[in-house]
Amino acid sequence: MNHVVVVGAGLAGVRTVEALRGRGFDGRITLIGQERHRPYDRPPLSKSVLLGDADTSYVDTDLAAIDVDFRPGVAAKALREGVVETTEGEVGYDGLVIATGAEPIMLPGDGPQHVLRTLDDAHELRARLVPGARVAIIGAGWIGAEVATAARRAGCAVTVIEAASTPLATAVGTELGARTEPWYEGIDLRLDTMVGSVDEGGVRLLDGEFVEAHVVVTGIGVRPAIEWLADADIDLHNGVVVDEHLRASLPNTVAVGDCAAWWSRRFQTRLRVEHWDTALNAPEVAAATLLGEDAVYDPVPYFWSEQFGHMVQYAGHHPAGERLLYRGDPDGKWSAVWLTAGGTLAAVLAVDRPRDLVQGRRIIDAGHLMDAELLVDPQVPLRDCVV
Repeated sequence: MNHVVVVGAGLAGVRTVEALRGRGFDGRITLIGQERHRPYDRPPLSKSVLLGDADTSYVDTDLAAIDVDFRPGVAAKALREGVVETTEGEVGYDGLVIATGAEPIMLPGDGPQHVLRTLDDAHELRARLVPGARVAIIGAGWIGAEVATAARRAGCAVTVIEAASTPLATAVGTELGARTEPWYEGIDLRLDTMVGSVDEGGVRLLDGEFVEAHVVVTGIGVRPAIEWLADADIDLHNGVVVDEHLRASLPNTVAVGDCAAWWSRRFQTRLRVEHWDTALNAPEVAAATLLGEDAVYDPVPYFWSEQFGHMVQYAGHHPAGERLLYRGDPDGKWSAVWLTAGGTLAAVLAVDRPRDLVQGRRIIDAGHLMDAELLVDPQVPLRDCVV
């Protein structure tokens, strides 16, 4: 293999480049990035950058020093075996890494709507979060909650519109999401409410009501950025379908990050995880696979969110669980744990209880059986609940 092309210059792409060099690959590497910025981390965009505590979140890497041909401002348009078609011509390859990430879902309407996916998005939105501004946020998921946190802190009049009956319903279910409703104090939280369109000057609800807003933020999720692969001879289903080695159906091709739908040996299902931890750690396996090594990607997925003064951390895959238990009072520091039918830990969500998250993640990884009676006592460390 003489030339590896990495399409996508986010964290997953740049970490794959580093992993290739770290594993001794000395051929050509071309890194294609649609944005004109150097590679950066995305989690700070909705946290420190939006809050004004930082201006950038660039990844600390020197692409020139590791002999990478970085091409910013170039987008992939199509793929055929051995060739990536881009906005600046064709690029041939021997090995291909697909790391094009995901793109926000937009709502119908002619009015301006902001999303929070890029560094430019964060700067543009931050400039509009000024005292007294009316801000309508569509979606009370992870991003919606973090944007609402920043808007409230900036002194905005905030309305959050959510189609489900609680915040975070899609992410972790309504029972658990209901525990976060009190966090929205001072915010006009509208649950079970559907948006018809984003219009000039605000949001039109399905029932006809018009919610006036200076700023509309759409945070209803993302979809994998794979439209450029529509005519390629590659298996696509909710992303680029890859095996536990992150190998795609097209020869000499791997996919990594938000766009990769990988097979989880641990949970015996296909996962596509849109979180920083995946972009950080999966590239080692992708690089190893591309270079002919036998590596398996089988993590305990991990995610965190900072919202309304709380640190929310999640590990595992709760759909694999059948029983939900709580540790701690919902008015204070608490955790939720999901147990499988066999009594092992499927997932843990910790609110201001980082020790539960750290211990729970290790327990999920090891597959230990748990004592359910001990689990519900918040004074008993999770590690001491192992049978």
